[in-house]
Amino acid sequence: MNIKEDSFSDLLLKESFFLLIKPEDNIYSNTSIRNSFFEELENLVKLGLKNIEISWSNNENWFDFVSDIKIKYPRINLGSASIVNKQSIEDSLKIGLNFSMMKFWDKDLFNYAKSNNYLLIPGIKNLKDLEEAINLNCNIIKIYPIKSKDSSIEILNYKNIDFIAAGGLSINDLKTYKSLGYKAVVIGDKAIKNKKFDPKIYDNDEILLLLSRDKDASVRKAAASNPNTPKKSTFRSTLRDYIRARFN
Repeated sequence: MNIKEDSFSDLLLKESFFLLIKPEDNIYSNTSIRNSFFEELENLVKLGLKNIEISWSNNENWFDFVSDIKIKYPRINLGSASIVNKQSIEDSLKIGLNFSMMKFWDKDLFNYAKSNNYLLIPGIKNLKDLEEAINLNCNIIKIYPIKSKDSSIEILNYKNIDFIAAGGLSINDLKTYKSLGYKAVVIGDKAIKNKKFDPKIYDNDEILLLLSRDKDASVRKAAASNPNTPKKSTFRSTLRDYIRARFN
């Protein structure tokens, strides 16, 4: 693994929830929609969300939009998704993103990213592409779409590969796929309800447990100073109640 792969793998040990955001074109031109998006994203970042990927778009305003996110939240692990060509990789490099994910396996794009010392994670659903990617020393692989992957793919047979599950998954799928050996889960469309982030993000035990490991100091302080705060055994319930009161 190169340095970026090592760092990314270390991160997966700590935080295994990725939020995929697919901006609609009107977010670039409509100030109200844009401000609403950043307000909700701010809530998630304050909660402790660290892994976010933004679908790449050839819209001329995409670059500035993602650059703004990078500037506002320099400490999050920000990447791009739906990488389909060299331009999308070059845009991601110029912004200074930490990683990108492809929908499907493309050997030429993978090698191009590798030549630029950039972490590009492929989406794979069949055994042939999986083996080709591994032969090219690809050590972080997204299985996509997870629900229609080849049955011949048994991820537990590959001990030194970090697998990410993606495609049509919801908040409720996180625990299941983690138990199957996937290091992380990407949640995209099903994390959005009525053009807002699904409130279940704030109410899911598994996600709260992940986020509470490195949550915002103000959340920790507020929960600790609450006179009704139970002991450690029920800390997750306290955190959940605090989040509901603050963000709902």
